[in-house]
Parts: sequence; C-alpha cells; structure tokens
Amino acid sequence: MGRLFVVNLEGKIYSCKHCHTHLALYDDIYSKTFHCRHGKAYLFNKVVNVSIGEMEDRQMITGLHTVADIFCVGCGSIVGWQYETAYEKNQKYKEGKSVLERYKVSGPDGSNYWISHEAHVGGSDADDA
Repeated sequence: MGRLFVVNLEGKIYSCKHCHTHLALYDDIYSKTFHCRHGKAYLFNKVVNVSIGEMEDRQMITGLHTVADIFCVGCGSIVGWQYETAYEKNQKYKEGKSVLERYKVSGPDGSNYWISHEAHVGGSDADDA
C-alpha cells in the first residue's frame, strides 16, 4: 500500500467518528435538510480525505441519481455518498456534491449524532424507494 497523505483542515471541522480524520468544514455545508437510513445527513460542497466507491444508479425519494459511496481514507468506514448525476432537472444542484451522514461523523464541537428511535429506517433520500 502506498503512503497515505491526509489533508488537515482548520476551523469548524466534521471528522470521521471512528478515526477522527478530517472530512469537511462547517463553512462548506450546502444543506442540513438531507436524511439517510440513520437519520440526519448534510450536503457539502467539498469533502476531503475520502475515497470514492463504484458509481451506481439509486432510486431515491427525490428521483433517480447516479451516486458513489464515499469512504474515510483513515479507517475505510463508509461516511456518506457523492452525487455524480441527477436525472431530474430540479435536482441538478446536487451533482458533484457529497453527503456526510451525521451518524458517521463527529461535529465541530466533537459531538456525535446518535440514531433516534424516530429515525426513518426506510424511504429516506439515501434509501431505495
């Protein structure tokens, strides 16, 4: 395996809850209104220190999208997904952006998001419809 170069961010940082590798800045949040299997998720303009999985088409609540799961380069944990293509015209703003699942990352203040009993288990934007 090659040498791992990790980008260290400064400011209000979201990091992997398992290994604390920096993933994104608070200032790069595009939207906090996303949902996934485990509850809340945030759409970011930019994320770092992730590897991108295979692209696949997923039917989500907001329509068909081509997405790829994203993984922390520090520990390999899946932390969210990246939008490659949105097929609905009103969803094009998502293209090239990434979603981090709050359950899988620590917030800028070191807080973790825990699954609540009210969290949707199915039918979220990240789940197959």
